[in-house]
Amino acid sequence: MNETPPWLAQPERSNRFALGLLVWIARMLGRRAGRAALVPVCAYFLLFSPRARAASRDYLKRVLGRAPRRIEMFRHYYTFATVALDRVFFLSDRWDLFDIAVRGESLLEARLAAGQGCLLLGAHLGSFEVLRGPARSRKLRVSLVMFERNAPATAQVTRAVDPNLAADVISPGQPQAMLRVVERLARGEWVGMLADRALRAQDPVAKVPFLGGEAAFPTAPFRLAAIAGQPIMLMVGLYRGGNRYELCFEELVHAPVLPRAGRDTVLREWVARYAARLEHYCRQAPYNWFNFYEFWIDEAR
Repeated sequence: MNETPPWLAQPERSNRFALGLLVWIARMLGRRAGRAALVPVCAYFLLFSPRARAASRDYLKRVLGRAPRRIEMFRHYYTFATVALDRVFFLSDRWDLFDIAVRGESLLEARLAAGQGCLLLGAHLGSFEVLRGPARSRKLRVSLVMFERNAPATAQVTRAVDPNLAADVISPGQPQAMLRVVERLARGEWVGMLADRALRAQDPVAKVPFLGGEAAFPTAPFRLAAIAGQPIMLMVGLYRGGNRYELCFEELVHAPVLPRAGRDTVLREWVARYAARLEHYCRQAPYNWFNFYEFWIDEAR
């Protein structure tokens, strides 16, 4: 049965005109004006998006260890909106506006010095686009696996900001997309993808502990790395307030090899390791989690 996963079943609530107006304000009047314009937008969505609000409340209760206050839920929305707005500046190469700290830089440099590729696994946690700054300064090209069909208006606006974006994007909805990922990894290139959402309800997942409950994470990214024989590195770009971001790299699996016997057990171990590190960073930066739908299997509230 080809069911639609919960995150994909939620329609995009933005529209091209509103997004375009926000982008225009930010680019013409500056980041401060753009962030000010986000305040009424976030207030509106907090009031009139009951499913996303329930998901935000559930997540914040888990990560904070108590019921969240309304101002904390607004901050959750506002952090998401700020990171989305900052993507406009990242795509416009306005790196001068930001203070970006890099953690785990030695891992990144070691891989580059060896001329080897890597699979960078992220999540809907903070900003994945912030990677572009350090990558370009090191002349490193990273192909991004991005599913854009659930947010066509957002995709259209961002492509208008950076017409060259398509060259670095692999859409997992296209035929042969995963083959392209494996080929690029096998050539020693770098590929980044978000590994916290399955594209289809029937896609293989591993159910592992996450923030006091059980969540299902897709195993496909880990299988791809094993096929290509390239290491798996975690990458999160946490928004730290103001103009500050913290880009963190960690090695998850140095040599991903799946044995014939017990491969499901090994995959679950890798996924559990990934989920445990996501939980670590969620607790460090609790308002950076951007999955506004029922994420946990137990559906606790």
